[in-house]
Amino acid sequence: MHSLQKFLPKYSIALAILFIATVIFLMTRANTADIEVDQVSNAELVQAIYATGFVEANAVANLSAESSGTVSSVGALEGQHVTVGQKILQFSSPQPQLALREARAALAEQQAQTRDNKFRRSRKENLFREGAISRQELDDAEKISIQGEELLQQKALQLKMREDDLKKLTVSAPFSGTLTLQNVKEGDYVTANTLVARVVDTTSYIVTVEVDELDIPRIRNGQAATVAFDAWPDKRLSAVVSRIVPQTDRVTKTSKIYLTLNHPASGIQAGMTATANIIYNIKPNALLVRKSSLFEENRQSFVWKIENNRLKKQPIRIGASDMTFVEVLQGLKNGDKIALAPAKGLHEGLEVKIIASKKS
Repeated sequence: MHSLQKFLPKYSIALAILFIATVIFLMTRANTADIEVDQVSNAELVQAIYATGFVEANAVANLSAESSGTVSSVGALEGQHVTVGQKILQFSSPQPQLALREARAALAEQQAQTRDNKFRRSRKENLFREGAISRQELDDAEKISIQGEELLQQKALQLKMREDDLKKLTVSAPFSGTLTLQNVKEGDYVTANTLVARVVDTTSYIVTVEVDELDIPRIRNGQAATVAFDAWPDKRLSAVVSRIVPQTDRVTKTSKIYLTLNHPASGIQAGMTATANIIYNIKPNALLVRKSSLFEENRQSFVWKIENNRLKKQPIRIGASDMTFVEVLQGLKNGDKIALAPAKGLHEGLEVKIIASKKS
């Protein structure tokens, strides 16, 4: 018991010292904060409009059957390359071929009749000069000859139309490209106006994006842009605004913008998802801070500036911005250090311990 009484005072003293040390630590700690610091610097500020869209081919031909008929031959299959004028499908139909034969026969008959009319007119002219026939008979012969010439032209035009009808039984490639659609086979019966093939020029693509109506006034033809594809998220391609559709969708409140890639890129396919940043302004030497370092009070922007390892509530005037940075027009200078992402509870004069920034 006597030993315990001796031990208790020593134990109490140790607890008291520990308590006092803890209080002192907490008091001093409350006046110190770990702060991740960013340095204000001059750099290029690129302002861009973000938009999403899809890849489209510059040239796409949707080919339909112009006449009903049975597929007699297939010249190319889906996924294959075709050259301009190459036959893709051939249809057989008795009606156009019969009409063509009839038109040829009618033209030949009219040609013979026209030659006969010319001969009779010439003979009548000779007889009229000799006084053997009246002027009326000559006029009648001339009238018949003229009517025959007009009828011959009509027959020739009808033959051309029947030949064109026969050509409609053949589906050919209007330009060189790749078949992205061809879903009929030999023996299939196809009605007129049925989509039977699609040819895409895979050497030239364009990117279409939808831009919010509020951003449209900032966009002009010829503006530079960068494009990324979901298939290659780390790859960036340069492009230029080539067309602006002057129509805003009532539902989405967006307008369509066409971007032309500056250089051909392999592997791109129509329908791929794309994102774009359309550059509308560049400031080459702007004083920049990260948006995360700003806070606002009473419509005034502030940063926590660090001077002599203590915080100073610094009012600033801001200007242009992009998605990450904002331009400082007044209140800071190049080289100043500020809190990168200030937490709540900071106050003027707080001593800070600078820690390494996690952002580049």
